[in-house]
Amino acid sequence: MRREQLQPTALIAVSIVAGTVGWSGYVLLLPVAFAFPFLWALARTRRTAAVVSAGYFLAASRGLPQGVATFYSSDLLPGLLLWLCACAGFVIVHTVLWTKKTGARPRRYLLAAVLMAIPPFGITGWAHPIAAAGVLFPGWGWWGLAAATAGLMGLVTRMWPAVAILLAGFWIWSAATWDEPKLPEGWQGVDLEMGASLGRDTSIERHRDLIATVTDRASGGARSIVLPESALGFWTPTVERLWVRALQATDATVIAGAEVIDAGGYDNVLIAISGDAARLLYRERMPVPGSMWQPWRPLLGASGGARAHFFSNPVVTVAGGRIAPLICYEQLIVWPVLQSMLQEPDVIIAVGNGWWTKGTSIVAIQRASTQAWARLFDKPVVFSFNT
Repeated sequence: MRREQLQPTALIAVSIVAGTVGWSGYVLLLPVAFAFPFLWALARTRRTAAVVSAGYFLAASRGLPQGVATFYSSDLLPGLLLWLCACAGFVIVHTVLWTKKTGARPRRYLLAAVLMAIPPFGITGWAHPIAAAGVLFPGWGWWGLAAATAGLMGLVTRMWPAVAILLAGFWIWSAATWDEPKLPEGWQGVDLEMGASLGRDTSIERHRDLIATVTDRASGGARSIVLPESALGFWTPTVERLWVRALQATDATVIAGAEVIDAGGYDNVLIAISGDAARLLYRERMPVPGSMWQPWRPLLGASGGARAHFFSNPVVTVAGGRIAPLICYEQLIVWPVLQSMLQEPDVIIAVGNGWWTKGTSIVAIQRASTQAWARLFDKPVVFSFNT
């Protein structure tokens, strides 16, 4: 291999390692993703910057093809197409904003980071290195976010060795003193292992099984109990009456995922249920693009698909507290959690229905990302997943 080919090849290889290790599902490894801007800045040509960006993103989101194949009970082709389409936005942004001018790189990278954090590019803004801010600067809040952003910008300058050493010091200290986000008193998340049947089996027997699980947790002292995404299936008046009556013997509040359907499509929601009443608590801001959110359907005269409530209900009130809900895909991107943190919630609730991710690290990555954000803003977090 000629010398002029060695440097690009090495950058691409290391970018793949950074994406794989940083997004392996272990929260303390998230700072490995900070290698990406450094590698991007070392590229000598725009083409190399594009391939470095693709290598990092595709490695970070490597579980997507298999997950999509499982979800649709198909071969890998649909998953591969979605994987490449999602990668396109990340690559375009970082390729267009790459520059040979050293002095312009911090501003260019900052712009790229902002674009990948907010819609429209932020809709597929997975694997954003800024998610590691909570590992490097736990408890610093918005100051930690600013410090992490400054660190990312510093890694694309000639001062990168000093910046890297400083960030490594914070990383080592954080790893040595790391604490998992605490579960708030009286709250309990329920993890289920019901596979693809959760949300699809709408029988009375399934609801009674879930009610038995909830009442058992309530008898153990839990007062706010969280069930996974889609746990209740389709939300109907019959389901509402069943659950409200079942909870009248307890003083617990159940927060559970469901779907609310109408002629135009559906909303992926969280429902709050007590022995007094039930109410729609939260509408998902960003359903999974492609499989759930299909904005092209109205343009083709078709209905259906999940609606995206982009900037609605970032914080909701339940059980006397303010919660920041994050459903499934919202845990992988940046803007939903930052929008919620602007409202100073008391607790983060992260739910998902990850049966289709079996054999991948997607659920582990969701948990790690949410843990990091919770530690950054020093917020307790409640998890509830179905696998």
